[in-house]
Amino acid sequence: MERERNEHFVRVPARTVSLEGDLTLPEGAQEIVLFAHGTGSTRFSNRKRHIARILNESGLATLLIDLLSPEEEAVDQETAAFRFDIGLLAERLTSTIDWLRSASETRKLRIGLFGAGTGAAAALVTAAARPRSVSAVVCRSGRPDLAGSALPKVQAATLLIVGGADGTVLEVNGEAYEQLRCEKKLHIIPGATHQFEEPGALDEVARLARQWFDGHLAALKPG
Repeated sequence: MERERNEHFVRVPARTVSLEGDLTLPEGAQEIVLFAHGTGSTRFSNRKRHIARILNESGLATLLIDLLSPEEEAVDQETAAFRFDIGLLAERLTSTIDWLRSASETRKLRIGLFGAGTGAAAALVTAAARPRSVSAVVCRSGRPDLAGSALPKVQAATLLIVGGADGTVLEVNGEAYEQLRCEKKLHIIPGATHQFEEPGALDEVARLARQWFDGHLAALKPG
């Protein structure tokens, strides 16, 4: 039987801007996965929505949030000025976590992060900054190397998912993996390219993410 889901639009304050997001709360959810995307992507990405839907079906709540305002997104589409600003993206993601911890409908939910592209770096920087709030991180086709000095500070269990045919990204994920000191795993999907467009590849990403979050969003950490 499909779970009942409460889906609605939210606005998250982050200093001088208001971030737009889509919050989905399956009935009885005890965990939530916050999606962090970068490199020109938005919360309307079909890939992210597909993965979020599979997580929802297993009982996980999700928040798909745009880390840039509509005005910033328009500038970024022309200049790519913001998508590699990991400090800014992480700051916005941290503000969103603080909002989740304060909002009445989400404050008791255990938090995991799902990052893609440069959003993966932002997710890892945020996990290092909020170790008592973030219990698990999954990065898909990410740039964890851009998290820099934050990598050894990450305490959340971290799964890196990379396509076997995604050469440069596979290499930088391997280098970042070596710098992580937390519970970690690097999973390579054979033959998959950067966007996981091959038959069944994206479903495999969703399966791996669901399994990781199910296994590591175990105990609520106050603070």
